[in-house]
Amino acid sequence: MADDYYELLGVARDADGSAIKKAYRSLALKYHPDRNPGDAEAEAQFKRVSEAYEVLSDSEKRGVYDRFGHEGLKGRGFGGFSDVDDIFSHFGDLFGDLFGFGGRRGGERPRRRGAHLRYDLTLSLEECLAGLEKELEIPNQVGCDRCDGAGAEPGTKAQTCGTCQGAGQVRVGRGFITMATTCPRCRGRGQVIPSPCTKCQGAGQVERLDRVTVRIPAGVDAGMKLRLSGKGQPGPDGGPAGDLYVVLDVAAHDRFQRDGAELLAELPLSMVQATLGDEIDLVTLEGETERVVVPPGTQPGTLLRIQGRGMPRLDGRDGRGDLHVHTVVQIPTTLTETQRSLLMQFRDAAD
Repeated sequence: MADDYYELLGVARDADGSAIKKAYRSLALKYHPDRNPGDAEAEAQFKRVSEAYEVLSDSEKRGVYDRFGHEGLKGRGFGGFSDVDDIFSHFGDLFGDLFGFGGRRGGERPRRRGAHLRYDLTLSLEECLAGLEKELEIPNQVGCDRCDGAGAEPGTKAQTCGTCQGAGQVRVGRGFITMATTCPRCRGRGQVIPSPCTKCQGAGQVERLDRVTVRIPAGVDAGMKLRLSGKGQPGPDGGPAGDLYVVLDVAAHDRFQRDGAELLAELPLSMVQATLGDEIDLVTLEGETERVVVPPGTQPGTLLRIQGRGMPRLDGRDGRGDLHVHTVVQIPTTLTETQRSLLMQFRDAAD
């Protein structure tokens, strides 16, 4: 059975962000791989508490987890960590700030992580029903193949900045106060490039259109996010890549409206059908025909339920929601003489 995130961190279910961070700090210090070299069980526990912290420190993920548990997170594309290095790259400077460890293992200087990317994807309601795999074209920055990401023209190399002597900062005196500020010449890099690469103009990166395949589970809804780890921009100086967040929207449908796993549709009826009852074929969202039984005396606005014809559930329960058919009784605006006569006879008989 999956771990309870609150029990893993040892906090109450109503704990605030500060308490959750404090609990994680203590446990991560205890199980950190640098303090437990070669201990596979400590590393596994480090991954578990880090996954718990990832969810409970994020208000959106925590809300989904509180309502639907682990299955709800899976249905919304929230995943755990693949390995310990993924934890370090995901939290960035958090480990350095909290623990005094570097963001990389073994005491190495942490490399900056690349920027996260966002891709807004609009789906049809039919696509949300079935789920699909979709190939996305993502503009991305990648290392320049001419200069191998160094930014310098092949055959040349970067030089130590003469202004800051490689420190990336310069000190400026103002009266009795001395302040450190970013070097205006190298912009904090500590190096300058006398001969910039002609392909990337010294940036070390060029734009490339990446093709990324994303698996969209059945039942997704507007506002959900799917995280593709490591599909964002590459980190500077060889650092780990950021993540790609696919943010979903759903186009309006001309026949169906959605409320979670439930679908709502209108069923037009003549006043004769509503009065005498009928059986009507309704085309469902997946394009199949469903027979709807209209009882005699059906009133305008009556909801007729068709079980299992809604959207796939994402709350851990199997199956689909229901389709609720809302009856709309259409009153004729013009009548033939025969129709008028018959209605008048009906009226007189009712009296």
